[in-house]
Amino acid sequence: MDDILKLEISGPVVMTIAGAIGVVFFLVLFLRPTARWALTSIIAVVAAALLGWLTVWLVEDVMDVFHVGLTPRVWFWAISCFAALGLASVSFRHSRPWRKVVAALSIPVFLLVAALGINTEFGLNKTLGSALGISTEGAIQLNKPNPDASIPTGPLWQSWKPPSTMPTKGEVGTQVIPATVSGFNARPAGIYLPPAALTDNPPRLPLFVLMMGQPGLPDPQYVSAALDEFAAKNNGLAPIAIVADQIGPDEDDNLCLDTAKFGNVEKYINEDVVNWAKANLNILQDREHWTIAGYSNGGQCAISFAVKYPKMWGNVVDISGEEFPGAEDPAGNLATIFGGNQADYDAQKPINIMQGKQFPDTTAVFTVGSDDVTYVAAAKAVSAAARASGMTVTYYEVPNGGHVGIALNAGLTKGFEVLYPRLGLSR
Repeated sequence: MDDILKLEISGPVVMTIAGAIGVVFFLVLFLRPTARWALTSIIAVVAAALLGWLTVWLVEDVMDVFHVGLTPRVWFWAISCFAALGLASVSFRHSRPWRKVVAALSIPVFLLVAALGINTEFGLNKTLGSALGISTEGAIQLNKPNPDASIPTGPLWQSWKPPSTMPTKGEVGTQVIPATVSGFNARPAGIYLPPAALTDNPPRLPLFVLMMGQPGLPDPQYVSAALDEFAAKNNGLAPIAIVADQIGPDEDDNLCLDTAKFGNVEKYINEDVVNWAKANLNILQDREHWTIAGYSNGGQCAISFAVKYPKMWGNVVDISGEEFPGAEDPAGNLATIFGGNQADYDAQKPINIMQGKQFPDTTAVFTVGSDDVTYVAAAKAVSAAARASGMTVTYYEVPNGGHVGIALNAGLTKGFEVLYPRLGLSR
């Protein structure tokens, strides 16, 4: 079963095969047409394509369902799917039995090809399991931290000498982080151990806590891919990463706050996850080596926690984050979470928390896709407030990036480019 869930469903090879199958079915439906049937089919294809365009326009521009701009390729896949389904539908009328059979078979094929194309464009679900919201990572073996391990007096890259037996890549897996203090219902966290952590006498390493988007999985594949590349260039050195679940199995936008409705999310990340990391991971204990990070919903959580707990988090990476908790539905959250108390809601917004305060030894990285209009505005506003509050700020727009896969991967890369020297992992 795991082998099926780990099946790759994105990438050029998969899309070339799927696209070719879809085109074949489309062309077969046009075999041996009568003049009347061909005219009817062309009208159906054009009408369905227009309906597809109208549907995408309503979903994106009028209803703003996804709260992000859809790329031209997403529009292409959606409209093409409508057009193909239009052809399949008209093929049931006044046609021979073989054409009806092909039409029936083509409908799920067209839907699947379009779904794969859109998924590839979004770039967040690389496997069947991730698309279905099922984690395929098994539990990772952890060695208890050595309390007698020496702490480097200078940057780790200067003193670390990797053994010849060190693996070339890190390991990923999952661990259940008990919600001892918070009681929050969280899914198992993703864990990444870099090559240096897998040696017989591993050094203490920085801690990197990442929160993904909503909806989404605490999936370590993105951060592990990025860190493996950096580790390969820096003698196996990389932070130990926890991909913590800040939204829970119901995947609610809980605003990363402690609330009666959604539970104690803030306590879970900043107490339960932190306490577990101290007890179970071979990490450096000072704030300069600790990073709180997040993507989209998780990005907002990250900057909120960084300004609420500055003695804990010395670094923050906000990738395509929202401007404030619940920014997608402020009116609804004001009513349901804050009981209509605007002052209480405003007090939870990172920009307001930073006002009148200074964070002189905090490194902050804000990244966002250049085409992600709503989130560009949020990133500019929050990064400007962070800079004004004394943080060392890097702001980066991912060229031609939207809100999804490209923005996430490039955001992680930029974040580690900035942080590696700060964490003592490179010059």
